[in-house]
Amino acid sequence: MTTRDLGYVALFAALIVALGIVPAIPLAGGVPITLQSLGVMLAGLILGPKRGALAAIVVIALVGLGLPVLAGGRGGLGVYAGPTAGFLFGWAPAAFVTGFLAMRLDRAETAAAARFAGLFGAGVAGSIALLYVCGIAWLAFVTKLGLSKAFFVSLPFVPGDLVKAAVAALVTIKVRDAFALDRK
Repeated sequence: MTTRDLGYVALFAALIVALGIVPAIPLAGGVPITLQSLGVMLAGLILGPKRGALAAIVVIALVGLGLPVLAGGRGGLGVYAGPTAGFLFGWAPAAFVTGFLAMRLDRAETAAAARFAGLFGAGVAGSIALLYVCGIAWLAFVTKLGLSKAFFVSLPFVPGDLVKAAVAALVTIKVRDAFALDRK
């Protein structure tokens, strides 16, 4: 890993943390709506699987160190046992899968609509579907809701996450066109 790679990882970890400044909107089940998942999507889409996942891992480690880097100023080891921990621990695999799919689906020489569709699909598959699998499984386990109830508790988040995926796809196209970033 080069110094530039470390800089990108640190930059996107900082972006994920900065998106936590926007206040969380609590919903049923104790899982809040935050913008930090947008940062995870962007890390995977722009940086690629390895660096995107590393950016998420940095933030997860900062949480464990007790720094208040999550939305609402949360941090500390207690977060790892809470109902949202599955979503938090899902960030790294979500960024990895999102980045992996983006590497295969985003080609600068294709039409803008096709690029958008590919990046949007990568964001939905990696940073929504996979993240929900991790989060819902943990939420069901911790709260004893059962998988079906945890699934239905999570449904109100889908429209907002689809908007985040669209925004992330548009931002990624602009960033990738402006800077010749390689995905790793």
